[in-house]
Amino acid sequence: MAKKSEEKNEFFESMKSGLLASIEHAKGERRDLRTTTLPSPPKELSADEIAAVRNRLNVSQAVFARYLNISPKTVQSWEQGHGKPNGASLKLLSIARKNPKVLIEA
Repeated sequence: MAKKSEEKNEFFESMKSGLLASIEHAKGERRDLRTTTLPSPPKELSADEIAAVRNRLNVSQAVFARYLNISPKTVQSWEQGHGKPNGASLKLLSIARKNPKVLIEA
């Protein structure tokens, strides 16, 4: 029983220490903690914007789908406005929108 009490106390002290360090960091009193700023998620792309990325590459929906590692029906659905890319597909499309050739080079 004493062992569990010691473990709980160690856990509490660890949590307390971490919280205090976070507060000090937020106040600018600590510089030794790493801060990571995550980028904003990509904005949704319209059907026309997706088609524009594909057209800049001058490829068919089937080839574009192959570049994205998805089915041609998915590309067709996006371009007709019936579906929307999300997650990794949306991120990849937003990168390709800025530099379409990245799909060919990858």
